Amino acid sequence: MSPFEPLQLPNGQVIANRIAKAAMEENMADANQAPSPALKQLYKAWADGEPGLLLTGNVMVDRHAMTGPGGVALEDEQHLDSFREWAAIGRAKGMHFWVQLNHPGRQTMANLGQQALAPSAVPLDLGGFSKMFAKPRAMTEDDIQDVITRFATSARLAEKAGFSGVQIHGAHGYLLSQFLSPLSNRRNDRWGGSLENRARLLVEVIKAVRAVVSPGFCVAVKLNSADFQRGGFDADDAHGVVTMLNTLPIDLLELSGGSYEAPAMQGEARDGRTLAREAYFLEMATELAKQANMPVMVTGGIRRLPVVRQVLNSGIAMAGIATALSLEPQLIKQWREGRDSHPQLRPIGWKRKALASLATMAVVRYQLRRLSQGRQPNPRVAPLLALIQDQWFAARRTRQYRLAMANQAA
Repeated sequence: MSPFEPLQLPNGQVIANRIAKAAMEENMADANQAPSPALKQLYKAWADGEPGLLLTGNVMVDRHAMTGPGGVALEDEQHLDSFREWAAIGRAKGMHFWVQLNHPGRQTMANLGQQALAPSAVPLDLGGFSKMFAKPRAMTEDDIQDVITRFATSARLAEKAGFSGVQIHGAHGYLLSQFLSPLSNRRNDRWGGSLENRARLLVEVIKAVRAVVSPGFCVAVKLNSADFQRGGFDADDAHGVVTMLNTLPIDLLELSGGSYEAPAMQGEARDGRTLAREAYFLEMATELAKQANMPVMVTGGIRRLPVVRQVLNSGIAMAGIATALSLEPQLIKQWREGRDSHPQLRPIGWKRKALASLATMAVVRYQLRRLSQGRQPNPRVAPLLALIQDQWFAARRTRQYRLAMANQAA
């Protein structure tokens, strides 16, 4: 199958080609947690590269529950004009532009000063880095209902701003993923225990979102094919959840894997498995796609056109690319023109895996900041330099965020 064939979604919408710019966490919001000029410039660079689908990085449904201090939040109409500008930039060349909606749950940095919520009061296990994250409180029934409402509200606002869809983030160890995992969800009520109960929050969020948007507005889900932790959400669980999702009006299912504890989305696993060098989750995704009623997209380390073709020929409808587009935003356009581009970062082989994971994310964000300034990426940046700069940037944004939250509470 050609990567440049269109894809028709279940709701009748058509994506122009089979390659998506997958989500990356940019941390480029302005002081109001709205899209900044730098973030808009970044997405203009990606839109100029002509992917079929643009997915935003995390857009939080609650500004008191952030994955990072520079994250975007969409919970009311206060800054909706800025979101309209962002949507217009991403859709200028006719591609789809979807907002990735998320809640961090227990993956909340402690220095943000906010109470972390989670299905159960189980903190992250990151060894010496665990104390960087807030100790979570088990959610009450009211907390759960509030989260469902927030996802629906953010989706309604995204459509009003001019985006063509939303993606509900149920992967990578964030809140909806935490409910799915028996390691982090130890509840004994209707939200925990059996897989049906653990998947209930994801299902209810999807239903609530679909109820407040128009039929032509796309609703997608991002799901782990596995958590890559022993005793966690596994391939059998993923098959069970896909069966549940088959009964819901979902337009695209993206399959990924991992969490902060086991960053399989960066090629690392903690359950003994060895991941492929590219298209990490393709084998598992191919099996899941056989039972899925909706089109399936797979993301994870893809950077070469032959691998994109391999993904599509295996029965997957779309290939998602992230890091490679931070290095060459024109990559998809170059492939269409027949150029053999395959940008990649040098692997970081530090002994402390958690620190290496942070450095990998810092190197990617270093490229994003350069693109947001109209500059060319620098894939040869020293990881330590990128990490120091990223930590400085995060510290400055954290002070800014805490001050804003204090002023809001005053």
